[in-house]
Amino acid sequence: MKLGIFVYALATIATGAIDIAWDAFAAGYEPLQAFGDNIPGRHIMAYVAGVCLVVAGAAILSKRTAWAGAIVLCILYGIFTIFWLPRLYIAPHFLGQHPAVYIGVLDGVGQQIILACAAAIVYAVYSPQNSRLQARTAAVARWVFGLSSVEFGLAHLTGIPTVAPLVPKWLPPGQTFWVVLTGVAFVLAGVAILVRVADVLAARLLALMLLVFSALVLAPQIPVFPHSKDAWDANAFNIAAVAAVWIFAERLASPMSGAAQRVSKERT
Repeated sequence: MKLGIFVYALATIATGAIDIAWDAFAAGYEPLQAFGDNIPGRHIMAYVAGVCLVVAGAAILSKRTAWAGAIVLCILYGIFTIFWLPRLYIAPHFLGQHPAVYIGVLDGVGQQIILACAAAIVYAVYSPQNSRLQARTAAVARWVFGLSSVEFGLAHLTGIPTVAPLVPKWLPPGQTFWVVLTGVAFVLAGVAILVRVADVLAARLLALMLLVFSALVLAPQIPVFPHSKDAWDANAFNIAAVAAVWIFAERLASPMSGAAQRVSKERT
């Protein structure tokens, strides 16, 4: 889990640094504009959020301050999750009442909520030994990561025309094939996590798949569009997601996770 926390911290620091450098929120991941196009002080808010991300990300690198940094990150990523909620009304109003529209918005919600959940896991790990807290965190995390993975898969399967162009054209047998395959893989991984069948393996493979996305789809965008905030944002957030899933996977694999759940059941 230490490696996952380290990468999660670095990706969070990078996310904050990008917000500071551009003096703006990540439009594709922190959509404050969902509340309006001309929000007063939005640049200041982005700067403050960026500083908080950098400081909190650095804090979780130390055992002494990890619990405090984790609380801040859980709150921040929770706020970014809330940024998506107005679109559950706005998007169908403009794009129509189609399941794919709602699924697309919930995809953004899931991207942020797994980052908040990873911070909660870090807090549970570094907080004073509290088996009940750890058990509850593990139970909530299972539902968050499982349902989010299913949602990511549905977003792929219902948004093939949008997702397919992101797949490198040189990959055989075709862009649509890989969108469908990864969509099915997301759904299967989520179901495995929820029903506790090969859940550790499913979570690790999920993290690996997200890492492959970074390597093949997102990282190549930076040299092509070096001045694009969107390209940097996508890479930072996806690496944070990779680390978040890895943290979750290692928490599932930890003997303490099972022990904490047993202790919690005994007390209740």
